[in-house]
Amino acid sequence: MNKSTTLKKGFTFWAKNAKVQNALATSTKNSADGKTWTFTIRKDAKWSNGDPVTAKDFVYSWRRTIDPKTASEYAYLFSGIKNADAIVSGKKKPAALGIKADGKYKLTVTLEKRIPYFKLLMAFPLFFPQNEHAVKKFGSKYATSSKYMVYNGPFKQVGWTGSNLSWKLVKNPTYWDKKSVKLDTVKFSVQKTPSTDYNLYQSGKLDAAFLDAQATKSLKGKTGYTQRKMSTTQYLSYNLKKHPEFKNKNLRLAISMAINRKELASTLGGAATPATTFDPEGMTTVNGQDYADTVKNAATEKATTYNVKEAKKLYKQALKETGKKKISFTLLGDDDDTAKKAAEFVQSQLENNLGIDVQVQSIPKKTRLTRMMNGNFDVVSTGWNADFSDPISFLDLQTTGASYNYGKWSNKEYDKYVAASKTTSSTSDRFKDLAKAEQVLLAEQGVTPLYHPIEAWMVKPSVKGVIYNGAGANYSFKYAYLK
Repeated sequence: MNKSTTLKKGFTFWAKNAKVQNALATSTKNSADGKTWTFTIRKDAKWSNGDPVTAKDFVYSWRRTIDPKTASEYAYLFSGIKNADAIVSGKKKPAALGIKADGKYKLTVTLEKRIPYFKLLMAFPLFFPQNEHAVKKFGSKYATSSKYMVYNGPFKQVGWTGSNLSWKLVKNPTYWDKKSVKLDTVKFSVQKTPSTDYNLYQSGKLDAAFLDAQATKSLKGKTGYTQRKMSTTQYLSYNLKKHPEFKNKNLRLAISMAINRKELASTLGGAATPATTFDPEGMTTVNGQDYADTVKNAATEKATTYNVKEAKKLYKQALKETGKKKISFTLLGDDDDTAKKAAEFVQSQLENNLGIDVQVQSIPKKTRLTRMMNGNFDVVSTGWNADFSDPISFLDLQTTGASYNYGKWSNKEYDKYVAASKTTSSTSDRFKDLAKAEQVLLAEQGVTPLYHPIEAWMVKPSVKGVIYNGAGANYSFKYAYLK
């Protein structure tokens, strides 16, 4: 996703601080009832194969992406666009989607209901156009390597085979705004160990290097050290279907209160902040106030505050209510260094503070994702990065029946508030409904937030103009330059 906004553009893009600006669109209009959007596409936009970017490219792309045959894991984001849900469920054909080309450079999107964050969505790569000629020409090879792709953004990708560890981006000569692009080349190099990254940075072979938890701790404050807040939350998801004891609210609360989140963040070398809300801080504001702060109340604070005495009391009560003599489970997590440290910390806290027998199982991320989707876990440490800067990107995940609700937690009150946020035309009421929903989630500990990761980098002072946003496609190199 991070390269997507550098290689391709949609109607809009996220500028600095997630501000939405026009990209391929020269104008965007929304009807009074909020259900119809009209986009006018710039006439000088071209694909790298010389084809013009037209309204039909968007129609083709959206229909292809939402088609159940494509099996896009992000197809749910089309929900709210006319007939989208029916298409995803196989009840209607992709051609029924509420998107229509009105000539070569004008496009109309029809919604089933007002979507307050629709313009934000349009900057997400899922909604970018696709060149039908290229897709059909390359067939099954499309997008499997750089030579089987076409581009309409500031850069083209060169030398990526689909599995190699180095490639580069080169300035796209057909890009309509190429005069704004300062760099001719951006080189990427993936290292298997972060220490190698830093060594290459020190020797002058890299202008920017990603740091792991250990390096973050030792290099914090050094010249070039850069921290970037991510709109990400790492949390525990409980498998209520496989282990009915996790349906017990007091058990989930006991687990949450037995974990010292501040100490956990410190254990991770400062590459994280304690998570006391599901939505990360700094993602969006409501009337000048951070949305995450509007969520916090006595119940949410109690549920996420380290309190061993109260945790033991709740655990004892949970054992009585579930008829269990002791709770034991396997904590599933990724096998990278940070994930292992976090899982081992949680294991230690629960064993020492509550006497819960926790076995940690660390596996490759891809395998962990498959097991989550199949419901093959007891408790899993998983994470989510916002697709766009709005609380709904997180809160949609835990609604009843949602594809990403792996633990199958369900709460009617929570569902009611999330649904209400999608129907009101009042921005103020919408954020109140979202905050109420999150308050229910936290008070119930439907999931248990652990920490918000922070990206730490060493970046040469000469690197300027890189746009970073915590949500969605994080980086844009369009305006980057070396001073």
